[in-house]
Amino acid sequence: MTAPPTVVLVDDHALFRAGVRAELEHATGDGGPRATVIGEAGDVDVAVRLILDREPDVVLLDVHMPGGGGAEVLRRVHETRPGQKVLALSVSDEPEDVIALVRGGARGYVTKTISGDELGAAIAKVRDGDAVFSPRLAGFVLDAFAGRIDTAVALVADPELDGLTDREREVLRLIARGYMYKEIARRLTISPKTVEHHVSAVLRKLQLSNRHELTRWATERRLVD
Repeated sequence: MTAPPTVVLVDDHALFRAGVRAELEHATGDGGPRATVIGEAGDVDVAVRLILDREPDVVLLDVHMPGGGGAEVLRRVHETRPGQKVLALSVSDEPEDVIALVRGGARGYVTKTISGDELGAAIAKVRDGDAVFSPRLAGFVLDAFAGRIDTAVALVADPELDGLTDREREVLRLIARGYMYKEIARRLTISPKTVEHHVSAVLRKLQLSNRHELTRWATERRLVD
């Protein structure tokens, strides 16, 4: 019988990490866990050190976190350990996030709506060398590598976007897609007051007056569907 995959879990929300650990270590039908979590990290620096030290079969990696985000973790880890297998696990289903992590070397990308059984299966597939994507996200990857979209490059090339933090970009996209503060807070697991603070910061940095101008700005840059 194949041993369960070993996993390092990287996400800046401790409560979410605890939930994922519980799901992965829950006994399956054969009596063993879906995976064995051998470490957790909540920011880029800790994540890189932990991954290189413990050499897990698979890294479960969030997109947005302090210190540069999942793409920075990928870059630094792969400089030393190019064969490290990574599965992105994020609340974000934005094309630019998916494409950035795949280009950085992730073997798959699934969203946080995934069930425990599905996540366990995805981790095992990535460990075994397969690529795994939530159904809707696979199309983004195919389009990107067929040359039909290049949102990751567009983000890097836009100096105004470069001035925003990862969280501010995330809030920007959700506001532009029509979400209310309470809906954004629920999706990002933050308070509505924090969402309001991020929106104010985005408007100030982009020199915009209201969310309608923000939506038009984002649409012109193809940041929303």
